[in-house]
Amino acid sequence: MTAKTTAEPTARLIEVFSAIQGEGLNVGTRQIFIRFAFCDLRCHFCDSAHTWNAPTTCKIEKSPGLRDFELHSNPVPLATLIEWIERQNLPCLHDSISLTGGEPLLHAHFLQEFLPRVRSLISLPIYLETGGHRPEQLAMVLPYLDSVGMDLKLPSVSGESHWPEHTEFLQLCYPHLDTFVKIIVSHNTNSVELERAALLVADVSLDIPVFLQPVTPLSASAQFTNTPALAPSPEQVLTWQALMKQFLKHVRVVPQTHKMLDQL
Repeated sequence: MTAKTTAEPTARLIEVFSAIQGEGLNVGTRQIFIRFAFCDLRCHFCDSAHTWNAPTTCKIEKSPGLRDFELHSNPVPLATLIEWIERQNLPCLHDSISLTGGEPLLHAHFLQEFLPRVRSLISLPIYLETGGHRPEQLAMVLPYLDSVGMDLKLPSVSGESHWPEHTEFLQLCYPHLDTFVKIIVSHNTNSVELERAALLVADVSLDIPVFLQPVTPLSASAQFTNTPALAPSPEQVLTWQALMKQFLKHVRVVPQTHKMLDQL
């Protein structure tokens, strides 16, 4: 009788590195970033199209913050990723571990096994950065998360529309996790969509913070659409914040601060 063998889970990664979080509720904090490959969305404003597919290699930072990357083959075994995270986790340096992408929840089966292991070894909170459109996969990993930053995609800005999925996703997150919503706004933002987004969040809880993030325009060579996402005017942003504050308590405007710090 042949003994059954179970293959070690693997994930396809883009990079692992230490940096300052530039967006949302955790802005300014130091995180260990695990950037997963693959995304099933094609947002007009995406500045990470290199994550849409998986490269044959991933970049792993040897020393936290020094950008001394080394290349490793994809896919990456679970035990190897644990070793890399432990190497990054210098005492008193990081505030949390960030799962980003791409769309991390496309690796939900891997995360189901990886997250309990990493939590047993490292005391850092786990933060998920997500498109907020995969509630079934969120449910698989929810017990192992501490906080979630959910992107709410406005069709007028992103070209994507996931209203029902966003609603279900947010209902799963709150109040079990520290939760905030990020909404990218551009010169094309539709005010009716913003009001719908505010009502969607308010129906779950008035206390969920919402971050309006003016889009960072891409260079012409980086555009992936014939509908370029241009930054809104200050007057537009002030009007939109006032609109959303009719329905929500906490509406903040925060740009991509990591780009100001050259933390790309």
